[in-house]
Amino acid sequence: MTAPAVSIIIPCYNSAESVGPVVARLEPVLTAACGVGEFETILVNDGSSDATWDVIRSLSDKYPWVRGIQLMRNFGQHNALLCGIRAANGAVIVTLDDDLQNPPEEVPHLLGKLAEGADVVYGTPQTEQHGLWRDLASQMTKLVLQKSMGAETARQISAFRAFRTQLRDAFADYAGPYVSIDVLLTWGTTRFAAIKVRHDARTLGKSNYTFGKLVVHALNLVTGFSTWPLRVASLTGFGFTLFGMFLLVYVLVRWYQSGGSVPGFAFLASAIAIFSGAQLFALGIIGEYLARLHLRMMDRPAYVVREATGQ
Repeated sequence: MTAPAVSIIIPCYNSAESVGPVVARLEPVLTAACGVGEFETILVNDGSSDATWDVIRSLSDKYPWVRGIQLMRNFGQHNALLCGIRAANGAVIVTLDDDLQNPPEEVPHLLGKLAEGADVVYGTPQTEQHGLWRDLASQMTKLVLQKSMGAETARQISAFRAFRTQLRDAFADYAGPYVSIDVLLTWGTTRFAAIKVRHDARTLGKSNYTFGKLVVHALNLVTGFSTWPLRVASLTGFGFTLFGMFLLVYVLVRWYQSGGSVPGFAFLASAIAIFSGAQLFALGIIGEYLARLHLRMMDRPAYVVREATGQ
């Protein structure tokens, strides 16, 4: 049996209602774009608490091109994606969400853009269909990703992406508990592209990403895959050191000119508060990095598979 041309990876979490319609809409699209038997779909159940795994098993029995992977618990969307990416057999991998907000009919557009020479193509929504807070948190995450990835395309990223499977060789040995597929892809290439695609409103279920979860995700990204917060802490420390030196010069000049020190407890308390705050800020950033180093030393896995179907 020859390897498929395209592998579709869909992380699933409490999506018993929506995963079936996603697969049904994928079949005619992939058949027209790739040909019969030239594609596969891998559904990764990320510790759902509903009947998602039962639905995935039934889909695997119904469609020979559908495979299912059940994780031991909820590891997170990007961890589930990493599991599916490592299990893929296709030459090209396409990832999309399980909520039908990424229309399967847009997949050929990503494949066409990828054929033009890019290694990674993002499907950027023409219009965001999330709430206000979700959109704000999403924009903040993209700003953090731009710092972590070092690529302008980071502002256009989405969960709807297509990339060449060979890129996974760049992170084949990655085993940390915090995963960002977008950052890992930058380890293998700088050839990113993005195109505008349709983004539908959610009609089934509710989003599992809240404002708080996106903020935590952004924090994990910035401390897990970038060193620029440490540079910010260093620059902050350097800036307050200069401030302290100017303060010392000011005190000495006042003492020389007037024969007395600068009066007032408020002045001294303010200076102490500023320097203490700068020190605690720097220590907090260093502590975040030490915590992640500790977790990496514990060698926690990114995911653990309970069972698989359709192999």
